[in-house]
Formats: sequence, C-alpha cells, structure tokens
Amino acid sequence: MLEKIKETAQFLMAAQKTKPQVGIILGTGLGGLVKEIDIEKTIPYGEIPNFPVSTVEGHQGQLIFGTIKGKPVMAMQGRFHYYEGYTMQQVTFPVRVMKLMGIEQLIVSNASGGLNPDFKVGDIMIIDDHINMFGTNPLLGKNMAELGPRFPDMSQPYSHELIKRANAIAKKEGIELKQGVYVGTAGPTFETPAEYKNFRIIGGDAVGMSTVPEVIVARHMGMTCFGVSIITDSGVPGQIVEISHEEVQQVAAAAEPNMTRVIAELVNTL
Repeated sequence: MLEKIKETAQFLMAAQKTKPQVGIILGTGLGGLVKEIDIEKTIPYGEIPNFPVSTVEGHQGQLIFGTIKGKPVMAMQGRFHYYEGYTMQQVTFPVRVMKLMGIEQLIVSNASGGLNPDFKVGDIMIIDDHINMFGTNPLLGKNMAELGPRFPDMSQPYSHELIKRANAIAKKEGIELKQGVYVGTAGPTFETPAEYKNFRIIGGDAVGMSTVPEVIVARHMGMTCFGVSIITDSGVPGQIVEISHEEVQQVAAAAEPNMTRVIAELVNTL
C-alpha cells in the first residue's frame, strides 16, 4: 500500500505545478467551493494511478489544484465512502497521498442528519469531535510506521485553533454556526428513529456516512484537521420525515454559500 501511495503522490506532483499546502474534501452537494479556487489543473480520478472512482450522485470525481486567496490547495470534488464497497484503506487513500505531497492541513465537509434538538435543517455545524460507529477503523492491520505511530493520539481530532478562527470569521461575516459532535456510520441506509435516538444518547449532534475515517488517518499522520457539516435533515423525535439523497443535495446546496465563505476565509488564515 505504501508503494502505491508514493506512486500516486509522485504522479500528481509531476502532473501539475502547484505544491499544495491545504487539502480539502468536498462532500455531498458542497462542490461550490470550487468557484473560490483559481484553478490551475483539474485531474479526473479515473486518470490517477491507484485512485478509486466516486460512484455517488453529487460527487464530481476529480482533483482540483489551484489557489484560494493565494494559498495553494488541492481539493477533492467528490469523496469515497465505505458503503460504496471500498475498503477503509481505499476510502482514506487520498488523504495518505495528500500527506506525501506535503499537505499538513485538511479541511473536510459533509452533509448530515441533525440529532441536536437545537439544530434545524440548513444549519452549518463545525465538528469539534466525532464518534466512530463504522464498526471498523482504517488503521486496522499492520501499521505503516513511516506515516505514523501504532497508537495515535485522538485527544484533539479537530483543531481547537481552527475552530476558534472559523467562529471568529463567521461572527464577522454575520453567519450563524453551530458546533458539535459528528457520529460516523457505515450507511448506506438513513437512520431509523431508534438509531437517531441512540446516537443522541451517546453524545452525537449530527450523523453521517463519511469524514471519520479520513480524519483518523489524517491525525495518524500528524495533519491538522477542520471539519464542517451541513444539517440536511432532522433525526429529532417528532421531526423525522422520509428523506432522499436528492433532498439532501438540495438542502446542502442552499446552505453551501455560507459554508464556502467561512472555509475560504479560514484558508486565508493558514
């Protein structure tokens, strides 16, 4: 696996001129941030050695290199999910590649179901912690000591400093942000009412099907992480309604401009 990671990193470094400093993973319906990128190179996943290909509607499936406010970035327009049948190692492969390309900061976004009764559909939540309910872990198996320790610390999966900066930016921009714990699950089913209730009892504020594996791997390699989630449906008792992937995309797209403003300004501070 390490040789494949190195091969892909070398291919991408040779394929474009930018030496990215920040890695960005764009979730369902959240590709609008690309408009903020002064694009220098776009590479479809299918052209990248060893890369999986995203199969989910709303995920474009390409890497974008360029700058946001002068800061060199590499953005994944479309991520990979465990429920697509990929292994955890495949899901997190791009994050490994980012690290070998010299990226030290990772920004992740996603769409999620709200568990906190104080949240409403369309809210933007900064992720300050997560709970892994995937039933597995991307670090299982032989440790790649060249990339990180056998038992990585997870006391601060999401950077307190970047959370502080994002809140300050939102306040200045007049954007309301929530903050809370993200529960990551395997999917692909949306949650049952009992599951929503359970995830709230154990401390979750939102639930989704991504992000946690990527952040685990990023922290294993010492990368600094910032995560943001758009609440696209409600799992609060009495507010649960039938939901579709199309509706999730629509809500995410409506809230996305404010999320984009916060992330673009946050990148500017890095």
